[in-house]
Amino acid sequence: MWFKALHLIFMVTWFAGLFYLPRLFVYHAMSGDVVSIERFKIMERKLYYGIMTPGMVLTLLFGFWMLADYAWEAFGTSGWLHAKLLLIALLVAYHVACGLWLRDFQADRNRRSHVFYRWINEVPVLFLFAIVFLATLKPF
Repeated sequence: MWFKALHLIFMVTWFAGLFYLPRLFVYHAMSGDVVSIERFKIMERKLYYGIMTPGMVLTLLFGFWMLADYAWEAFGTSGWLHAKLLLIALLVAYHVACGLWLRDFQADRNRRSHVFYRWINEVPVLFLFAIVFLATLKPF
């Protein structure tokens, strides 16, 4: 149960960053003054590397630890687990995409509007709903 508790704690940490970073991108894309732009660069970098990435790594570590400890025997017959792992892989890809957008902002190369980031900001909500429903209801 320790692994599950730690898995959930770091998942909340990771998702907090996934919800907040694209919102910072919205504000950053709308900024025009140098002081604000530099402030957003610092906030985004600290959030991505100091909170989100460690949260992701520890979420995955404890999740796979639980899988290895007591869910591996059910892996072959648990469709819900396959679906959850696919969604997690896609969520990691989203995390990496956030890192690429961060890199563009850091280098003053962002070419996307604040509207794009407003839409992107909704993506983690869909992942959260789907993953939590799969993990708790185990529908198939």
